[in-house]
Amino acid sequence: MRNPSAHGRFGVKGGAKGGTRTPAKAPRTLGPQGEFTMHAPKEPALAPVASFAELDLPLELAQTMATLGVTEPFPIQAATLPNALAGRDVLGRGRTGSGKTLAFGLALLARTAGQQADPKRPLALVLVPTRELAQQVTEALEPYAAALKLRMATVVGGLSIGRQVSSLRTGAEVVVATPGRLSDLVGRRDVHLERVRITVLDEADQMCDMGFMPQVTEILDQVHHAGQRMLFSATLDRNVDQLVRKYLKDPVSHSVDPQAGAVATMDHHVLHIHAADKISAATEIAARDNRVLMFLDTKHGVDQFVKHLRAMGVRAEGLHSGKSQPQRTRTLAQFKSGAVTVLVATNVAARGIHIDDLDLVVNVDPPADHKDYLHRGGRTARAGESGRVVTLVTPNQRRDMVRLLSDARIRPTITQVRSGEAALSRITGAKAPSGVPLAGSAPTDAKGKPSGSDLAFRGMGTRPGRGKESRKTIEARQQAEARRAARVRRGV
Repeated sequence: MRNPSAHGRFGVKGGAKGGTRTPAKAPRTLGPQGEFTMHAPKEPALAPVASFAELDLPLELAQTMATLGVTEPFPIQAATLPNALAGRDVLGRGRTGSGKTLAFGLALLARTAGQQADPKRPLALVLVPTRELAQQVTEALEPYAAALKLRMATVVGGLSIGRQVSSLRTGAEVVVATPGRLSDLVGRRDVHLERVRITVLDEADQMCDMGFMPQVTEILDQVHHAGQRMLFSATLDRNVDQLVRKYLKDPVSHSVDPQAGAVATMDHHVLHIHAADKISAATEIAARDNRVLMFLDTKHGVDQFVKHLRAMGVRAEGLHSGKSQPQRTRTLAQFKSGAVTVLVATNVAARGIHIDDLDLVVNVDPPADHKDYLHRGGRTARAGESGRVVTLVTPNQRRDMVRLLSDARIRPTITQVRSGEAALSRITGAKAPSGVPLAGSAPTDAKGKPSGSDLAFRGMGTRPGRGKESRKTIEARQQAEARRAARVRRGV
């Protein structure tokens, strides 16, 4: 049985008390799409384990895992936990949904067990890019933390800062935070980080992409200099390299699923469709029997499409950064329970959201780059389940989509489709909507279209370069779509 406490459960192997951390010197070379690979660390890594029983986990953790049905480690957990428990710095890459949260969470909690934090001075920190991911990490780790009598606090924007300060004042040992809100609290002296001995960066590449690098480095400069650092992400590109060089000391590197998103249990489909037919096809997909997560580019596009779907009898809700956090939390709960069958979202839902048994993700608007594609698709086919990712592509988007999928190392099935056709139903489960507006839906005209819909769902495939349609063209297209939908409902 492995003994992670050989160097002190709460200490850092090789860290001299009062010394300074030195950047890792292991050479790196940039790989495909700018991602970097690392050579072996100076000190050999511990071998992966075949079962959790090989780890010297606290009894309370082991019992809670058994109660929750966590019996066999996923590859990223098997590879990283022995080294994380031993206090090594860890650089881990695994596709979204691969089990990264427990990979760092079990080690963080086990190495913090038995300690008590002072008010405003946590002992462990998990940094994440979004509120949703923060809440999901907290929910995933809370049962284990409770078993070890460790207190957790979630620190994110969009929620009452007073309540978050109160939870910190009670002496939370573990804080899960977004960089912006945590940086604000540090500046207000509502939290102090010098006692943080374990720091995790989850989805570090997205934090860099979202412009959080200044806050992240400010935070990392304030945590205990001899502490343990773990960095996990589905993708690791050159933007993360400076964090690794500066803050990780001789890290053990693990990469599970090198394609970081192209999962064997996930099918990828590109549906070539005419721009004028896109709304009708997306509506029929939304009317399928099972739940579906649909991505659009803009907040306005999400809101307009949700109004349209509800007017057509589809139980849809929207999720984007313009919604308050209570609204977003409520919408997610409704989608998870099945009260809402269609979640229409911007990229705010591309990471950090876990929905059990979600078998279809649809890019109504194609994503901007391959990382967004992988993270959007990662909402399905999680933890070994099967799933399907469908992208609607109009003629002027085809070239960009070919390049994007090449960068993602994905070979999709390409099909030319139209609304009402059997191929669309076969691939997505699409069917004609009921056409009976839901309570509280936007007003509709005699053809079942939202009245005043001359906005024509701006934001759905209207990236610069497409040009604006005239009102007459819009009205003609909408009338044609309504006639086509009516024929579908009649079975013609």
